[in-house]
Amino acid sequence: MYSTTGTNPNAGLFDSLKMEPETRFDDEAASWDLNPFTRKSSQLALGTILEKFPEKVGGVRDGIVKKEDGLTVLELGCGTGLLSLLVAPYVKSLTAVDTSEGMIAALKAKFSQSANTHTNIRPICLNLDNPDDPAIQDDASKSPKRFDLCISHLVLHHIPDLSRILRVLYGTLAPGGHICLTDFENFGLDARKFHPEAKMHSVERHGIGKIEMEGLMVDAGFVDVSVRLAFTMEKDVEPEGVMKFPFLVCMGRKSKSVS
Repeated sequence: MYSTTGTNPNAGLFDSLKMEPETRFDDEAASWDLNPFTRKSSQLALGTILEKFPEKVGGVRDGIVKKEDGLTVLELGCGTGLLSLLVAPYVKSLTAVDTSEGMIAALKAKFSQSANTHTNIRPICLNLDNPDDPAIQDDASKSPKRFDLCISHLVLHHIPDLSRILRVLYGTLAPGGHICLTDFENFGLDARKFHPEAKMHSVERHGIGKIEMEGLMVDAGFVDVSVRLAFTMEKDVEPEGVMKFPFLVCMGRKSKSVS
């Protein structure tokens, strides 16, 4: 989660932007998981990942978890790990990155709960602006770590420079690696109602656009680019009541011929 407006804690994505941090996401970390909409959207995001990569995502096969055959995953803006914990059983490893210390602390706290047996998650508090950042590297490897899949959910609308973060994600991928990013769609003026006015300072854009994202992904170097409707959710908004919001999934691949 990132923003240039206000004093967002995630606003430090790019040091060159010289943004000041705030505490909104730190303050909301303890209660983040209590929001039914947030929990359900994470479940639908998982369903989208499993649907789009049925032959690539490992996980449970014939009742046996075979993580050794799974993917190495980088999650941008993991928050409290709602999606991380859902994805973990299906992958070899998941590096969960967020710029909010409060969110990462909430995720780490879940590891002490008896119900959580996912030891393949690595939480990192980080402003990711370099594919070779030491924080996401594998100490056992002499070469830069590259991932099979990069995911994010409800993060893109907080990022000031989508072009730059797409290039960063491209750089973190292994040849043939994929991205699968989900966020609500900017379908017009009513898309603004996704957020209450009190939280607008942490919002960079009111959803993402299909044509814009396709162009930015191609410019970043991705091939097999596809931005399409993933699912639709109802959400309580001010003051109308319930509105339907479409969510887009942005998919692309790093060419196998690119190192």
